[in-house]
Amino acid sequence: MTGENPARGDLRRRLHEGRGTVEPARGQREGERRYLDLLIKELTRTLHNDDAAIPFSAAGAPVGSSVMPMNPALRQIGHEWPVSAETMVGVERMQNVRVLLEDALRRGVPGDVIETGVWRGGVTILMRAVLAVWGDTERTVWVADSFEGLPKPDAEQFPADSGDQHHTFTFLAVPVEEVKRNFAKYNLLDEQVQFLVGWFKDTLPTAPIERLAMLRLDGDMYESTIESLDVLYPKLSPGGYCIIDDYDLPGCRKAVLDYREEHGILEPMHYFSLASVWWRRDEAGPVAAS
Repeated sequence: MTGENPARGDLRRRLHEGRGTVEPARGQREGERRYLDLLIKELTRTLHNDDAAIPFSAAGAPVGSSVMPMNPALRQIGHEWPVSAETMVGVERMQNVRVLLEDALRRGVPGDVIETGVWRGGVTILMRAVLAVWGDTERTVWVADSFEGLPKPDAEQFPADSGDQHHTFTFLAVPVEEVKRNFAKYNLLDEQVQFLVGWFKDTLPTAPIERLAMLRLDGDMYESTIESLDVLYPKLSPGGYCIIDDYDLPGCRKAVLDYREEHGILEPMHYFSLASVWWRRDEAGPVAAS
């Protein structure tokens, strides 16, 4: 891109060429860098490639109750449903979170971090680990989910969700107690991790979140995505990052485009690892009304 900020160009290069390799942050010890590398491999079960996967159809629905051997290439890009891993987003999208969060911390962007739609908690576990490596004791990792799966589509209010079948996928319902155990397993469950349990329409508007440095949405549907954007995007600090995990799904994509158009958001979206997009909120860009 002509006239691109060199820092942004370097960030894009690390995101798209690294494929799992992240340059050490300034002052970050080699051991800390290796710890995050190892954690991502374990959360995705690519350390030994010894997990299994649940087959799913082209429409994203699980196929039967059988399992099949893990495909390392698909696990890298987050394109299979793992049996035991704490995340299904794959190595590349985990590295995306890591690189963007470290960049926000390096630049001192104020605010907490949140993921809406956490499944087994792998992404938020990584967020907490990054804060620990950076010695950040002030920010909160918000873990928002119904912990009951996805809602039945409200086609009257959200026509884009008409016919959506995500609510039938019981595999997506992970109890909050299990997610907490996953945090504890990595010694990362503490007062800097806060859980928002319930449907987004009920929990997000009253959550005591003032500012965010990172907003990651993984809600699959129009309803889940637009409700998260409506409440949380106005709290995203200038220079902070918004990541959309399910941009390949029609309902999610429409919600993102509708919100950006309504609020005049012009920052370019960067596509990543098949399903994701992200953008950095421009310091001089339009601010949505809260």
